[in-house]
Amino acid sequence: MNIVVLDGYTENPGDLSWASLEALGALMVYDRTPVDDTAEIIRRIGGAEIAVTNKTPITREVLESCPGLRCICVLATGYNVVDCAAARERDIPVCNVPAYGTAAVGQFAIAMLLEICHGVAHHSQTVHEGKWSACPDWCYWDTPQIELDGKIMGIIGFGRIGQQTGRIARAMGMDILAFDRHETASGREVAEYVPLDELLARSDVIALHCPLFPETEGII
Repeated sequence: MNIVVLDGYTENPGDLSWASLEALGALMVYDRTPVDDTAEIIRRIGGAEIAVTNKTPITREVLESCPGLRCICVLATGYNVVDCAAARERDIPVCNVPAYGTAAVGQFAIAMLLEICHGVAHHSQTVHEGKWSACPDWCYWDTPQIELDGKIMGIIGFGRIGQQTGRIARAMGMDILAFDRHETASGREVAEYVPLDELLARSDVIALHCPLFPETEGII
């Protein structure tokens, strides 16, 4: 079995092993593949049975030119880089990794929110520049400070990552609204499900954790 990894560096910059894939067959790993060079993508896949991608697009043209493909693996949660309809026509399964970044992405979403609310990086820089030392008052701030306790976070897309973000926000005293096509029992434990228009009207903060599909592109 021939396996090709098209853009492995993002997921494995050198601290992980590809041994588990090497055990399955002949493995070729490319750190990066030009995402806008379809001819090169086709050349690199060649006669491989399994293509592993992160953000390198697997389009209908690529699939038509690589008839040996039997499986496509996406090293990410989102799989919009693959033409799933074209893959389905050829009975090629498309696999993703739905839970690998749940905690990290939720944490990072909150980190960005806190940066908006407090400007930590900006204040650190200005303190080092001496602005606090030169301030005539005991307290120093250079941007408005926003307290999140008691505010409402609206989360569009309430799967694993959205719920994780909601749990962290609740720990900071926020109330959570959620909009998702599929309501779940685990989601109801974290948030109140509401229609999108109501979420937009009531929320102080809005977080997007929805996949990029035609119906979500440009939603804000």
